[in-house]
Amino acid sequence: MARTEAWTKKTVSKDDWEKKLAAVKIYKEDMNKLVMNFLVTEGYVDAAEVFHKESNTKPGVDLAAITDRMEIRKAVQSGDIQQAIERVNDLNPEILEQQHELSFHMQQQRLIELIRQGRTEEALEHAQEYLAPPGEDDPAFLEELERTVTLLAFEDASQSPLADLMDITQRQKTASELNAAILSSQCQEKEPRLPTLLKLLVWAQNQLDTRCTYPRINDLAAPTLTDPMQT
Repeated sequence: MARTEAWTKKTVSKDDWEKKLAAVKIYKEDMNKLVMNFLVTEGYVDAAEVFHKESNTKPGVDLAAITDRMEIRKAVQSGDIQQAIERVNDLNPEILEQQHELSFHMQQQRLIELIRQGRTEEALEHAQEYLAPPGEDDPAFLEELERTVTLLAFEDASQSPLADLMDITQRQKTASELNAAILSSQCQEKEPRLPTLLKLLVWAQNQLDTRCTYPRINDLAAPTLTDPMQT
């Protein structure tokens, strides 16, 4: 009869783990670039300027262009879609001309804002002129259009089954999509590297959890190493 032995996880003490971490070389210049990447991508112009002066880390982009991008994003977040569209076209008309899905979502958001303001007739005219044509060519667009126009059937659309379209998060979603397109047109990364690194950390810890017990970080907002000997 074959004999099996119970497999036990290896335990790495906090002292040993901290020694391993201390042996990893992390250069200050790389950390500064990571911070600057976050500030630039997220549009913190003032903070990027201050950080540039204090750390001598180059932004890598024209900070004035960031100001334009953030004002466009702010316009979408405040519901002024027409202004956002005009400013995007002034910045780079090819963004909306070449990205049909983004263009549709901007016009869809404009429709939502007209419905929010109770401008029913204008909303129907807008849907007919800007959203119906792409809807005829793309079933996915048509489905989104029908779902949005259905808001007109409710006296209070914010309390309807489609209330998610009226929520502020819908504006945020559209603003983020537009922001990513502008970044891409300027040959910049669509998302900052820092969140990606944090996701990688979570993934790596999940992989390690199956192999050993070690001082993991449980709270990324307040990162401290847990002591496996005390858990």
